[in-house]
Amino acid sequence: MLRVRLIEEAVADRYHLDNEMRCPVHLSIGQEAVSAGVCLALRRDDQIVTTHRGHAHYLSKGGDLNAMLCEFHGKAPGCCGGRGGSMHLFDSDAGVLMSAPIVASSIPVGVGAALGMKQAGSDAVAVVFLGDASVEEGVFHESANFAAIRKLPVIFVCENNLFSVYTPLDQRQPDRPLTDLAAAHGLACMQVDGNDCEAVYNATAKAAAAARAGEGATFILADTYRWREHCGPYYDNDLGYRSVEEFERWKSRDPVEMQRSRLAEAGLLQAEAETRLAAEIAAEIDRAFEFALNAPFPDAETAGDHVFA
Repeated sequence: MLRVRLIEEAVADRYHLDNEMRCPVHLSIGQEAVSAGVCLALRRDDQIVTTHRGHAHYLSKGGDLNAMLCEFHGKAPGCCGGRGGSMHLFDSDAGVLMSAPIVASSIPVGVGAALGMKQAGSDAVAVVFLGDASVEEGVFHESANFAAIRKLPVIFVCENNLFSVYTPLDQRQPDRPLTDLAAAHGLACMQVDGNDCEAVYNATAKAAAAARAGEGATFILADTYRWREHCGPYYDNDLGYRSVEEFERWKSRDPVEMQRSRLAEAGLLQAEAETRLAAEIAAEIDRAFEFALNAPFPDAETAGDHVFA
């Protein structure tokens, strides 16, 4: 969680510093417990698909940092050769199948991956990260129904951060638990504190064990909160779509600080070790930015490659 937090804070700090990042960024600062808890419960050969807000998922599953930052900078060694930007991240070696900016569009791809795993006789699982707005799209329901009917090894992880851009959940959906939507399709459901990394890990481990045992799909609802603006490096509490009081209430439940305190109280994290860890991560981030800034742009002659119409 700390590594993801420091990387995204570095992206925010440097975003307008030299204007070398050539894509919008959707930061997950404040939501790190979900990606960390889920991916810690997965194996290398498990696969994930994710959304426009996918940096934390990519990094937590083991995605290459140099390739991610090169993609942000439009450079050739990026995940998509510098053509996709921050919303198109994948790393097949790490099990990051894809991320996609269109709301809910990656859901059927993750379900398809789970179908392929089952047909191949593998006990790997697929994880579909989605936001609370994704359940408002028809493709979620088609995918959930198909996953339930086929008892596919897929885990739907819904990060409920309460807003679709600037519109709160209670202005978009009726007053009922989001888990009711998944339960209506016959999926096993769990709801967890999305700022509690250990709670997310335990729920995912249980869902993964069920999927590997052939018991089918699970829907996990993780309640959390994004700190920064919907898209970009800044805070946006001045816009008025959420109150400062609400923001501060969630910020007081900082997932990184919660886990730090838990580990320190258990005697598993000392101040010296934490300082050393933060320094190592900071050095890694500096090296990755230097690599991205010095990497070449794609060859101009390849501008028409991979373009379909």
